[in-house]
Amino acid sequence: MLPNNRQERFQSLGVAFYRGADCCVLVFDVTAPNTFKTLDSWRDEFLIQASPRDPENFPFVVLGNKIDLENRQSKNNIPYFETSAKEAINVEQAFQTIARNALKQETEVELYNEFPEPIKLDRNDRAKTSAEACSC
Repeated sequence: MLPNNRQERFQSLGVAFYRGADCCVLVFDVTAPNTFKTLDSWRDEFLIQASPRDPENFPFVVLGNKIDLENRQSKNNIPYFETSAKEAINVEQAFQTIARNALKQETEVELYNEFPEPIKLDRNDRAKTSAEACSC
């Protein structure tokens, strides 16, 4: 079921199309957040039209479509991932990408030239300084 601006045309298929279905795939457009918001109404419409024997346990699945589009892949050359930490979906790929990009940047910059000269502390200098600084 595709929630979008053509939904009225698909809704008219109703009973003839849905009846006897063994499952339902609800698809939303990840580039249009409003399509995700319409999934509940599509689910309800399906259950009304299909009249399954056990609507509470009828198998549904939701798919987010169009993640291949340019504007979903990255923004300002920043890689884009849709993840689930709970289910470990795309988490490893995201961290591999950030690690790869960090290592690539490290090889392009000579890090050691950015550090100042080391400061050497002498134990005697510290004792004099603290004795002179204390007024007690």
